[in-house]
Amino acid sequence: MSEEYFKHKFVKPNAIEFREYQLSLSKDAKNQNSLVVLPTGLGKTTVALQVIVDYLEQGKGGVLFLAPTRVLVNQHFEFLKENLLLDDIGIITGEDLLSKRKKLWVNSIICATPEVARNDLQRNIVPTEQFSLVIFDEAHRAVGNYAYTAIASHFQENVRFLGMTATLPSEKKKAEEIVKSLRIQSILQKTDESHDVKPYIQETKTEWVYVDLPLEMKAIQTCLRLALDERYTQMKKNGLQLTKNNKSLSALLRIRTYVLTQNRRSAKPLFTAIRITYALNILEAHGVTSFLNFCDRTQKKKGVGVKELFEIDPNFTRAIHLAKVAQSNGIEHSKILKLQEILATVKGKVLIFTSYRDSVKVINERLVGMGIKSEFLIGKAGESGLKQEKQIQTIQRFHDGETKALVATRVGEEGLDISEVNLVIFYDNVPSSIRFIQRKGRTGRKNAGRLIVLIAKDTIDEVYYWIGKRKIESAKAMGSILSKKLEKNSTSEESLDEFF
Repeated sequence: MSEEYFKHKFVKPNAIEFREYQLSLSKDAKNQNSLVVLPTGLGKTTVALQVIVDYLEQGKGGVLFLAPTRVLVNQHFEFLKENLLLDDIGIITGEDLLSKRKKLWVNSIICATPEVARNDLQRNIVPTEQFSLVIFDEAHRAVGNYAYTAIASHFQENVRFLGMTATLPSEKKKAEEIVKSLRIQSILQKTDESHDVKPYIQETKTEWVYVDLPLEMKAIQTCLRLALDERYTQMKKNGLQLTKNNKSLSALLRIRTYVLTQNRRSAKPLFTAIRITYALNILEAHGVTSFLNFCDRTQKKKGVGVKELFEIDPNFTRAIHLAKVAQSNGIEHSKILKLQEILATVKGKVLIFTSYRDSVKVINERLVGMGIKSEFLIGKAGESGLKQEKQIQTIQRFHDGETKALVATRVGEEGLDISEVNLVIFYDNVPSSIRFIQRKGRTGRKNAGRLIVLIAKDTIDEVYYWIGKRKIESAKAMGSILSKKLEKNSTSEESLDEFF
């Protein structure tokens, strides 16, 4: 590999390694609104930097660099400050008071969270005319009511947009919505198989490790499934036909509107079935404590059918009783024991992902109890959340090797430079190609990586395994599908709105 460096009058000498694929992507991104799709760890931020300095050199105007979390915004800010020969680089997040933000918006480059940028644009605190380039990191979020879509609508056609993501969604509708929201004209995609990327890719070995639920958890699982079957029977009697393939949480959530407007007799069993399914999924994937915590919160919220479920239903009340007994006997989940077994053989740092906050804390406590130096990383929301400063400190300790294991929720998936780790463990599987690829991308950056996915047999983990595999294949093909559509659109007279 070349030892050359990227040269530019605004970039510090010998700071940015020269990579042909990064230069190629940045050159293409300068010409039209582009969506850069580049695997995690290959330098999307460096591509953005190369586009930024070109715009600044031409004196086209300021740059707005957006990222979905405060910690990620801070990371981009530090990267730019470290590598650019510029003094007027600012950072704006929701932690800054309005009076302070008014002064910060004057910088040439501004790194900001989307919510605060959207709000200040709506307040007319910052004129859109001061920007010539807007960068949307983690651009796959630009769907629905997310702030990216509102921000994009504020800017005129003459402002260049650059979206960046590790992967496109597997769902065609979502992918098209991103393209439309950010007025994307070109998909610039590199994969692990691209010839100019391959020299920088380290192999990541994926292992699917299966565990059996203990008998105590299987008994709880059986009770919950019986309670769920009873609700499906009630809905069927009310004329609501649900096939075997439709007995999933997503299927139940999809029919809520129909039931409330067309089949109100099924409302009570439907909403009860949704709660039971949530509880069952949490038990199967995360364990006894997470299940009991979910039940406590659900009971306090009350709602349709809650009292009957928690006080009368024999199967559900027995499930809670059995879970409390299991918890008092120290039973949590077979995955915890498997984690202990794996970590005993690993010398380096380990990053453990789980989707559920209760699960994060259970895993961390168990690892600390085993004598393993472990910390957890979660977002700032809620009473138990970690503030930005605390998140940065936690990541730094892991980066410096003071912590061996870091247990993280989704906040650790998106873009954060959590340091090189040779082992990533998925405590739970995710039915999302984007999240799977982001999680996996935390390893195999500088050296060969290892990914272990824990799967509990005969549970939601196995269902998500197959959904995930299918979605990853669909996501791989999405770039070429969108490119063909954009190419077709550019040769016709119809607008992008008409096209989609």
